[in-house]
Amino acid sequence: MIGENKSIKVHVPATTANLGPGFDCLGMALDLWNTVVFSISDQTNIQIQGEGSNQIKADKSNLVYSSAIRLFEEIGTKAPEIDIRCQNNIPLARGLGSSAAAIVAGLIGANALADSPLSEMELLKIATNIEGHADNVAPAILGGFQIVAQTEENLIASSVSIPEELMAVVFIPDMPMPTDKARSILASDISLEDTIFNLSRVALLVNSFSNNNLENLMTATEDKIHQPKRSEMFPAMKYVFRAARSSGALAVFLSGGGSSVTALANSRFLTIGYEMSDAADKVGVPGQVKILRPSTYGGYTSESYLEEQ
Repeated sequence: MIGENKSIKVHVPATTANLGPGFDCLGMALDLWNTVVFSISDQTNIQIQGEGSNQIKADKSNLVYSSAIRLFEEIGTKAPEIDIRCQNNIPLARGLGSSAAAIVAGLIGANALADSPLSEMELLKIATNIEGHADNVAPAILGGFQIVAQTEENLIASSVSIPEELMAVVFIPDMPMPTDKARSILASDISLEDTIFNLSRVALLVNSFSNNNLENLMTATEDKIHQPKRSEMFPAMKYVFRAARSSGALAVFLSGGGSSVTALANSRFLTIGYEMSDAADKVGVPGQVKILRPSTYGGYTSESYLEEQ
């Protein structure tokens, strides 16, 4: 039952997907959050502040809103008029799961307004259907480092432990890299040699996290399936990778489809961030650096009390 005066605040983390070799099947939540306040209202209204406020549509095509409506359709409940207020801290089109965060916020918010009839796994299935792949939406909902596997009838998400000392040093270029373009350039056929290369790295990566074998992370995050082609769209990537490696990073990879680059480290965070940013700036790609802790929490709700406007 949907309460007339209900107001819910939803918190959803950024995510970094693939982690090198795990194309469309690995993702990790990061401690950078979008928040969305949902309130039952007499008319639908959408407000957006922060990242993308001048780019994201504030009408019924908005991804947060359309995902909320999808939830009500799934549970067979007439959608109410909703006041939606978004505070976006996750940069758009930078490979940090901004679309996944919007989808997950809409689903969690609507589910909460309807007194939470659906479980996290049911929300994950809907989110995956909307997004088209689960590597971002799984950690956005469940938190942590998630492996996702799709069967004909089911979606499996399995968490991997994260070494406590590990931090993500993320270089975020000013240059966006839209996901559809980043996916469109990928090869449709993959050689057996490259497939074996990536399979071995995914297995090593999961083992390295689970057993705290940080010395293997650089090898474990290598990739031959998507990063080489995407580097053609983002030539500065190789210089940022080189700077991260030479300054003490334990691993470095393109975050999702880019353009952000994530380095994993257990020390020298500021130095690594500076060197990555400096290397990119020298080849004409300015940006910013964020040092983020992996988040063991996924999306969650809290009660919200809006001030009178």
